[in-house]
Amino acid sequence: MQTFLDANRKRKILAVDDEIINREILGAILSESYEMVFASDGSEAMEILSNPEADFSLVLLDLMMPVMDGFEVIRRMKADERLRKFPIIVMTADKSAEVKSLHMGAADFITKPYDLPEVILARCRCVIELSEDRSIIRSTERDPLTNLYSKEFFFVYIRRTLLHLNREMDALVLNFNRFNMTNELLGREEGDRILKKTAELIDKVILRSRGIACRTDGDVFYVYCERGRDYEECVDEIQNALFRETQARSLSLRAGLYELSSDDSVPETWFDRAKAACDRIRDRFDTCVGCYSEEMHKRSIFQERLISDVDEAIERRQLTVYYQPKYNIQQNEPVLASAEALVRWNHPQLGFISPAEFIPLFENNGLIRKIDRFVWREAAAEIRRVKDTYGVDIPISVNVSRVDIFDPEVELVFLRLVREFDLQPHQLMPEITESAYADNGDRLIEVVERLRQEGFRVEMDDFGSGYSSLNMLTALPIDVLKLDMKFVRNMLVDDKSLRLVELVMDIARFLGVSVVAEGVEEERQLRLLKDMGCDITQGYYFSPPLCADEFDKLIRRSL
Repeated sequence: MQTFLDANRKRKILAVDDEIINREILGAILSESYEMVFASDGSEAMEILSNPEADFSLVLLDLMMPVMDGFEVIRRMKADERLRKFPIIVMTADKSAEVKSLHMGAADFITKPYDLPEVILARCRCVIELSEDRSIIRSTERDPLTNLYSKEFFFVYIRRTLLHLNREMDALVLNFNRFNMTNELLGREEGDRILKKTAELIDKVILRSRGIACRTDGDVFYVYCERGRDYEECVDEIQNALFRETQARSLSLRAGLYELSSDDSVPETWFDRAKAACDRIRDRFDTCVGCYSEEMHKRSIFQERLISDVDEAIERRQLTVYYQPKYNIQQNEPVLASAEALVRWNHPQLGFISPAEFIPLFENNGLIRKIDRFVWREAAAEIRRVKDTYGVDIPISVNVSRVDIFDPEVELVFLRLVREFDLQPHQLMPEITESAYADNGDRLIEVVERLRQEGFRVEMDDFGSGYSSLNMLTALPIDVLKLDMKFVRNMLVDDKSLRLVELVMDIARFLGVSVVAEGVEEERQLRLLKDMGCDITQGYYFSPPLCADEFDKLIRRSL
């Protein structure tokens, strides 16, 4: 791999300009570092280049010349197998010609009147280095399927050449919704044809010789283009063309936009932000283009802060486990029966952070496993402490996230905890969500069966929140259904919600499992649930989630 110029060999540059004064200026700037050859117009340049012995490290090319202009020289050089390897820097005062010449194949441009000598030298050196580093780039320059740039070369090209454009530019990410289903339904060959056609349409509809594009990660496209397009119209035009010319009848295309500012200098960051804007509108039908905003930027920084601080939060116990009591309501008076462990984060600088902020974030990046294991251990220790202090068993349920289900040691972790704290397995209750069944039903069934074989009682959380099916209920062995709180909250005002709660109670009786109703806040809700045969309730009617000290006081009062 060659990354620096060899000082022992003087590179040769062909400078093509019809103005003698410009040729003299270039000679004065470059002749000390390079061997200079000059041509007064495009025709003379092509005669020099047509010599089989001609070997140039760079061609400096004026665009506006008599006889043959620079655009024609570029076209002929790029059509010639031998000449296309010579990098070209165009020299022009015409701003509108810069991007066009770059798209035709020029590597960079020098603005007339000429830049400072050190800038010209730096640009020549940079382009020659890039050209001489072809041993890496040539093999990765193009995506073999679409003939767009590869992701690696795309960023090299922007950093080496296009960063210097004095224009308002945009970073655009295009992505299909559920493209994998297209491959499943139509076959890989048709999927590849759709991607090829999409690449052609991106070039035709969005770029129009004023930017570059690449394909990355299967059905994701990056576009770096001059601002001024109506991207909603562009996406619609591409979508409609795909409908007409391929079998992509059910595919929908979305885009994320990041508008570059003068302070931006890291291309990868631009497209990370555009991708975040694209992901944010996934499955939305009111828009096909999402824009990266200042609010998203602040949120991104906030989330990165949470990710970087989570280990310290666990170590310094900034994360705290709260316990929400559950009451058996089938006796004359409600009786404290168990509790649910809930995590809270009191950040020393950011203050209280809602679980709704950090739980989904950590579920997406896998860090939720650290949080869950911390909560499981705290809950097991609390069960042991209550037993030792008051001589009573208060089982505590703990959340098992979708990420945990794929951990091959999840059952062992629970077994080690009950052994370490000398508990009975039924005292520490794993709580799964029904959405985990949709992700990988077979794996979930396997985990639940093993836990129940070891004596654990497994609860299904948020039952009825959108993934329920009779097949799941018959296939998944569980001990407790937790009724989604939305039904409980709505059952006093919505007959459908009330009927659904009654239906869940009927299903639970048929399956022989208990029901826990979450979100009980009023006495009327409590009476209705008791009359329906609901076993356990939790909610603010009885108690909000409590820290360990307050939970201890509640246990003392209940005794």
